[in-house]
Amino acid sequence: MTAFLTQHGSELLTKTWQQIYISAIALALGIIVAVPLSVILMKFPRTAKVVMAIASMLQTIPALALLAMMLPIFGIGQLPAIVALFLYSLMPILRNTYVGLTGVNPNTVDSAKGVGMTQIQIITKVDIPLAMPVIMSGIRLSAIYVIAWSTLASYIGAGGLGDFIFNGLNLYQPDLIFGGTIPVIILALLTDYLLGRLEKKLTPAGVNNN
Repeated sequence: MTAFLTQHGSELLTKTWQQIYISAIALALGIIVAVPLSVILMKFPRTAKVVMAIASMLQTIPALALLAMMLPIFGIGQLPAIVALFLYSLMPILRNTYVGLTGVNPNTVDSAKGVGMTQIQIITKVDIPLAMPVIMSGIRLSAIYVIAWSTLASYIGAGGLGDFIFNGLNLYQPDLIFGGTIPVIILALLTDYLLGRLEKKLTPAGVNNN
C-alpha cells in the first residue's frame, strides 16, 4: 500500500474527489426532488402509488445499463453519471419520506391546526421533524447506493475510484483494486456516520432515532 500511495497518491486524491463530487450532486438532487415530491404526494394517494411504481421500476434497471442509456442523451463524462445516479437515489428517499410523512399521528396534526398553524407550517414544523428519522434512513441508504454505484461511472468516462478498480482488474494488479475499493468503503462508512450525526441533530427530542 505504501508503494501504491507513493506512485498514485496525487491521482488517488483526484479520483476520490471525483467520486465525492459525482455522488454528492446526485444525492443532493435526489433529496431536492424526492422530499418536496413526497409532500405533494401526501395529498394524492392514488398518484403516489403510480409514482412509487415508476421509481421502483427505475431502481430495477441494472446500474451499468442505466449509465449506458444516458450516453446517447448526455454523451460521456460526469453529466450522464450524475443523471443516472440521481435516478437511482430517488426511490429510497421518496419511499421513506412518503412513509414517514403519512405516518405522523393525525392527532398531532389536528392539534397543530387547532393552534392556528398554516399548512406550510404544519409540514415544516410538525410533519417533517416528526418524520425525520424515517426520512434520514432513506437518505442514508440512498447515499450508500450512490457511492457504491458511482464506481461504475468510470466506464463512461466520469472518472472516480472505479478507474483504479477496473484498471486493476484488467491488468491483474491487486494494488490498484485495493487502492480503489478501500477508499470507496471508507467513503460509504464515513458518509453514513456523518448523516447519522446529522439525523440526531435534526430530530426533535423525544422522537425515536433509527
